[in-house]
Amino acid sequence: TASICTGGAGGSIGGIGGIGGIGRMGRMGVIAATGGMAAKSNVSRRRSLCGLLAGFTWAQSAFGASAILGADNDVSAWTARFIAEVDHRLAVPQADLQRYALLSEQAVAQAGLQRLPPQAFLVVDRSPHVQVAVVMVRMGAEAWHALGASAVSTGKPGRFEHFVTPLGVFAHSLDNPDYRAEGTLNKNHIRGYGVRGRRVFDFGWQNAQRGWGKGGISPMRLQMHATDPLVLEPKLGQVASEGCIRISASLNVFLDTHGVLDADYEAAAAAGKKLWILKPQRQTVAWPGRYLVIVDTQAVERPAWSPSPQVKRFP
Repeated sequence: TASICTGGAGGSIGGIGGIGGIGRMGRMGVIAATGGMAAKSNVSRRRSLCGLLAGFTWAQSAFGASAILGADNDVSAWTARFIAEVDHRLAVPQADLQRYALLSEQAVAQAGLQRLPPQAFLVVDRSPHVQVAVVMVRMGAEAWHALGASAVSTGKPGRFEHFVTPLGVFAHSLDNPDYRAEGTLNKNHIRGYGVRGRRVFDFGWQNAQRGWGKGGISPMRLQMHATDPLVLEPKLGQVASEGCIRISASLNVFLDTHGVLDADYEAAAAAGKKLWILKPQRQTVAWPGRYLVIVDTQAVERPAWSPSPQVKRFP
């Protein structure tokens, strides 16, 4: 069985790698990058993880909000822009940002991408108790900075053709071209992709766990897109989709206008290729990336910084 989440376009498989489990830490569990590793004791795993986190603490102090990459490259300036332009924001504590940096670095390493130049990533935590996307910039090995975080909705199993959103590192490339929402209502009177003009980020066909029947693995179309602003956007922060990643309209516009994941698109445009999907008035970050990283922290309860949509008061 193959599925396209709320409609999609043709393309090829685009994901890289996967993420397996190594244990828990605090109120949020941690899934790290190598599921095939031999099991360690809980004590040794905690020591190993704490050591890695200590390394990330140093890296953030060296490459954090004060890092200046030039007037247009100032990470702290882009953090301010994220705050000004994106709603449904979540104030992720530093300790949890360090965990996301660790998980992302492990996923990048497993995918063989350690030597990438400085660039942006979008890191999504699919844990049902969390449901967050963090825009992060990787300055180098073990040196990450978070621009900001916003609530999302990932796959909700239990119904036909509803998948568990897959884990891994997924390339955003011209092999699976993006398109824009028409803004029309579906049979349920929902604008599944949001209002007209919102961008649908396409990551191609991916193998994912079926959330219905006897389970198993089937291909689904992995997309990231805005959603109905009146009915579904207020529910961001809980699992709800058929397997794709729903984001707020403001995060959609931020990623689109500033080319956060458009490294391949910008390179093609610079080489003379005409790409209608790129906005002529865009203001692109100096370190555009091309990877979506999906992790699962296996949180056993909701952290205070990510309350359920019923009680959320988003800034």
